[in-house]
Amino acid sequence: MAPSAVVLADQDATNAVNGALGKTLSGKLLRIRTYPKFKTLDEERLYRKQHLTAVFRVFAERGFDEGVAGHVSVRDPILTDHFWLNPLSMHFSQICVSDLILVNEDGVVVEGDEAINGAAFAIHSEIHKARPDVHAACHAHSVHGKAWSAFGRPLDMLTQDSLRFYKSHAVYEQFGGIVLDKEEGKRIAAALGDTNKAVILQNHGLLTVGRSVDEAAFWFMSLDKTCHAQLLVDAASAGSGHRPKIIDDDEAAYTFTQVGTPEKGWLAFQPYYDEQLAKTKGSFLK
Repeated sequence: MAPSAVVLADQDATNAVNGALGKTLSGKLLRIRTYPKFKTLDEERLYRKQHLTAVFRVFAERGFDEGVAGHVSVRDPILTDHFWLNPLSMHFSQICVSDLILVNEDGVVVEGDEAINGAAFAIHSEIHKARPDVHAACHAHSVHGKAWSAFGRPLDMLTQDSLRFYKSHAVYEQFGGIVLDKEEGKRIAAALGDTNKAVILQNHGLLTVGRSVDEAAFWFMSLDKTCHAQLLVDAASAGSGHRPKIIDDDEAAYTFTQVGTPEKGWLAFQPYYDEQLAKTKGSFLK
């Protein structure tokens, strides 16, 4: 096969994975955005830090902040047992690339001038250790996530969007208070499991992971909305006596392949990143 044909075949496969129709009348394949390839690890480090910072801005606009609670991490591509976090006392909406904190697996700050959240380290360090496939994790005290977590049960497959989490989310069925003990972090990582993208922390909130911080962030946003939808459905059902229809396993499994892949999670966050660039004129990149 000629090199040009290989490129076209790869692009066709990429479009198929992302559910995109990318062909013109002339048969030309249109490109769809994918996670970039980098010439150096330093370039990838900067990319990860820039997108981590954008996540904080997006989360702030959606009210996922609450005092010093909430944290998002991304694994460093060079020092792979280190990860970048938000400073403890800085509001999500104010964080820039230069404010990010690099911490090692012992909780020692390697780069940065601010303290980090102890609970953030206890949770994120154990997740990054347990899941080498995971490069980012998001945890915040979103309202609908907190409300649904009080039930200590997984979500029902009620909507197309909920199918992003079909057989890929779990529940941590206890409340151990503020997570400052690494053993509690290990238990949360164990509850997340080897393949899940999310865990509902009973009486606490939501935690999502991904191969990129973009993916993990989009799963968090979608999971919070899914919790909101489930709360509305449950309330309407209790008031009306009508029982909601659960999507059957065959349809759920098939749809998951269209809406629940890492590629789709990364792609779905890109409009939010673009929005932050336009709104801030890139000020968060400094």
